[in-house]
Amino acid sequence: MTRTIAQIEKQIARLKKQADAIKQKEVGGVVARIKEAIVHYGLTAADLGLAKRAKAAVASKKKPGRRKKRALPVKFRDAAGNSWNGHGRRPKWFLDALASGKKPDDLLV
Repeated sequence: MTRTIAQIEKQIARLKKQADAIKQKEVGGVVARIKEAIVHYGLTAADLGLAKRAKAAVASKKKPGRRKKRALPVKFRDAAGNSWNGHGRRPKWFLDALASGKKPDDLLV
């Protein structure tokens, strides 16, 4: 018996629906077993890696080859106290100062 691709795709869709239905039935039992194990072993959210402190502790572990970022010294400052370290996109106050006729050297710290 030769089947068409449309027939096979229809069968795949039907099987996916069946698999989803079976999965939904199993989820309740799985959740119940997990809850039972949590109570039995006295596990906390931190033990399971679900607490904010646990995430922060994992994130703070140093990775090889990574350097800690440090604040760069201020390179430019205007009379209003706005400052910029010279890296990244030029801030609006800096562009406004240049538009008003100042030179970058006039704003150097």
